[in-house]
Amino acid sequence: MNRRIVIFVLALIGAIVAGFMLAAALCAAAFRWPDAGVLFKCSLTSLAICGAFALGSYTKRRKSDPAAHITGREAFVIVSLAWVISSCIGAFPYVLYKAGPGTGLSFTDAFFEAMSGFSTTGASILPRVEAFAPGVLLWRSLTHWLGGMGIIVLCLAITPFIGGSGIELFKAESPTPIPEKLTPRLSQTALYLWLIYILLTGLEAIALKLCGMSFYDAVNHSFATMATGGFSTHSESIAYFNSPAVEWVITFFMFLAGVNFTLHFLFLRGSFGAYFADEEFRWYVGITLVVTAAIAVCALGANMPLPLSTTIRHAAFQTVTILTTTGFGVTDTLQWPYFVHLVLLLLMFVGGCAGSTGGGMKVLRVMVLTRSVKKDMLKTLQPRRVLCVRIGGKPQGNELVRSILSFFVMFMLLLGAMSLALTWMGIDVLSSISGVLACLSNIGPGLGQFGPVSNYAAVPSCGKWILSFAMLIGRLEITTVMMLFMPSTWRR
Repeated sequence: MNRRIVIFVLALIGAIVAGFMLAAALCAAAFRWPDAGVLFKCSLTSLAICGAFALGSYTKRRKSDPAAHITGREAFVIVSLAWVISSCIGAFPYVLYKAGPGTGLSFTDAFFEAMSGFSTTGASILPRVEAFAPGVLLWRSLTHWLGGMGIIVLCLAITPFIGGSGIELFKAESPTPIPEKLTPRLSQTALYLWLIYILLTGLEAIALKLCGMSFYDAVNHSFATMATGGFSTHSESIAYFNSPAVEWVITFFMFLAGVNFTLHFLFLRGSFGAYFADEEFRWYVGITLVVTAAIAVCALGANMPLPLSTTIRHAAFQTVTILTTTGFGVTDTLQWPYFVHLVLLLLMFVGGCAGSTGGGMKVLRVMVLTRSVKKDMLKTLQPRRVLCVRIGGKPQGNELVRSILSFFVMFMLLLGAMSLALTWMGIDVLSSISGVLACLSNIGPGLGQFGPVSNYAAVPSCGKWILSFAMLIGRLEITTVMMLFMPSTWRR
């Protein structure tokens, strides 16, 4: 493994993250927020350290092996450690900002909050969000936004000189079992993805402002929505605004964030039928409509004291926020019938479409697993029949099916192992399973003591590190991180 190129790219990524923190510091200074000094201190220190490492490793690399490229080994290490380093940098404002009760977090709590941000999980340990100054909360939302489209994709977009050897990085970070290049040049693909991401974020911010939100709240919630993250500037989340218009706008943009961004690209290029020509998108729409209808009918059948319009709106919001793994809240779903709890728990496994900012297993994997089971059952009845799994009418090789089955097995094993660890720490079974599942699928809120109106503050420190690890492997789709535990990854 080429350690110099690993250090160079990691330092470069750290500098980019610190640069965005500096942008938050400049905003804080412009509006005279009290946390400007903390943000400046953290960002400039991080920039200096990362800049020194980048310059030193680049100089040594030019002298020793200027033609070195990033291989699969380096890609796994760079992508995994990039998210850890970014979370370390992102944690320091939470540690250093001390303005009253609930602020000045321990490094464990701060790292948990930062990893939750960058991995777009939205699980929080903050006892009261409003206790933090606007600058730190803006940085908190920015961690979501950076992690949503991907730190590596951003690095490839703004530093095209990596692009020649960056395809392995793109594959290692892409939230899909089938990474797609929109254009022949990787740096151009990354740039287009980020431009679409910025466009949708801007449109949502304008829509939320027109719905009555302040500009500050509109920007923060747009960052969290398009990243399918779920951090809010208010402890009550979206329920704070008590606005049907706000809820419908956020529901719509959460739905868009859960769609494969390749389809958005094709639509903007003039292929207006691209969405419904895609089989995964049709499954995604179908799941959304069926689950929304089921939850609404269940709530109405249980005679909940809600008008019909509110019931449908809340059912749609909760379905989309869990399916896309955003994690915003408008109501305490633990007060809804048990059927709703189970449906939302099952929905946590699914996630958004491949190539979206959503987490979870992805609709594509669920689709392939379903068809693989059907194929095996038919093969049992008709052993001589030649069958294969098809996606969009095209036959898929056994390698794709095997990789998805492997992902599912690892997902379930990790879910079981981490849930056992939390129960050993004294957390009840429902909370343990739903909490780990919420972190593995990058959703945030779970059930039990980790419900929509609660948080993860009461989890022991060891449990917070376990859940932080769950967020990381969930965001990077397990294999990328687990490769770090293979001795062959680290050999020269």
